[in-house]
Amino acid sequence: MERYHIALGLFGIVVLLTAWIPMAFRRLPLSLPIFCIAIGMLAGQSIFNPISQLTGFDSRLVIERMTEFTLIVALMGAGLKIDRRLGLLSWALTWRLLGIAMPVGIALMAVGAHWMLGLGAASAILLAASLAPTDPVLASDVQVGPPQTGTEDEVRFTLTSEAGLNDGLSFPFVYLAIAIALAPDEPDWFTNWLLIDVLWRLLAGIVTGWLVGKVLGFATFRLPKSAALVRTGDGFVAMGITCLAYSLTELAHGYGFVAVFVAALSFRTVERHHEFHKELHDFSEQIERLLMMVFLVCFGAAVSVGQLIDELDWPLVVFALFVILIVRPASAWVSLPSSLPKGERAAISVFGIRGIGSIYYLAFATGMANFEELGVLWSAVALIVLISIVMHGLTVTPAMRSLDRRRGSNRPGDEGDVWQSDSTNTRRSKNG
Repeated sequence: MERYHIALGLFGIVVLLTAWIPMAFRRLPLSLPIFCIAIGMLAGQSIFNPISQLTGFDSRLVIERMTEFTLIVALMGAGLKIDRRLGLLSWALTWRLLGIAMPVGIALMAVGAHWMLGLGAASAILLAASLAPTDPVLASDVQVGPPQTGTEDEVRFTLTSEAGLNDGLSFPFVYLAIAIALAPDEPDWFTNWLLIDVLWRLLAGIVTGWLVGKVLGFATFRLPKSAALVRTGDGFVAMGITCLAYSLTELAHGYGFVAVFVAALSFRTVERHHEFHKELHDFSEQIERLLMMVFLVCFGAAVSVGQLIDELDWPLVVFALFVILIVRPASAWVSLPSSLPKGERAAISVFGIRGIGSIYYLAFATGMANFEELGVLWSAVALIVLISIVMHGLTVTPAMRSLDRRRGSNRPGDEGDVWQSDSTNTRRSKNG
């Protein structure tokens, strides 16, 4: 009972800090995740260590479930706040990052993991696939604003849409690592991987997510006023959409992450400009921030007591810097068109933040198969996430402000206006 009350008190502190920290330190170039990590590290060295409250539980399963729920909430919020209509041309930069930068990045990281860390094929591919997705949870400073606010410039839109989709699209590579690890027991592993893990699971995620979004959009906006969900004004409807899309897709053995993001996009198409979207987004964002802060406090505490970085050494540090400073910037840069302004091209390339998604994938895969050098895998992911949170958290706000100032000084017809979204151009015209 005493442990329960301590945990409850710690949770109350986290809730209060979630609301207070962004307001108190809004002028500093420090992100909320950095504060969460610092609080967790301090708590980890005290009698209030939150990790000690989890003793007796399956830590891998706890990590998997906590990160899983945090991600689906974040994916719903990311999808709801995208105003731009889905299309081949309007999402061109996103498709380039997903179709070129992500596979190239996974290949480079897998080769690097084998060469620098001495990992076998299955473990190297798993580590690379886990590090492939950019994070929809920790990247709020480089994402578009709430629905219909007009804050959807090309950099923010591309990073938001990329984070919304690559959390699901990197799953086939995670399953590839699992298939290779289980290959001795499954002679037809490649065929099964291609047909089921690539084709079926992706198709099921897209179709189920689209149908759930359409049906619930109709129930929200198109039913008679007395029966429409929009009349409730309750933001927690977003949780219903999220959980239903995810569960139905997972029951169909599809990719639930893909389904949740697609469901949000589909839901927006039913009634794109209704104010209720902001209520849904705001509720999702509040829950997301709370879950993020709880997890990162626990993550910081685990790092401070050495539980996630037991295998830390210089080759691992070199690999982490290779991933953050070379792989993501280089693979994204070459995938983007040269006509994109250099500042925006650099921002999109550099700010591929790694975070909770990477931790989820590693926890998920290690529960499905046995991988060699498990300690190295966890230490590598933990270190890269930690470096990414600190490095990107310190630089993203000044960098985005500089881009905004530069973009605001461009005149119509300048190179900086070529890739701007419709909402940004509309906002400019209103401002004269």
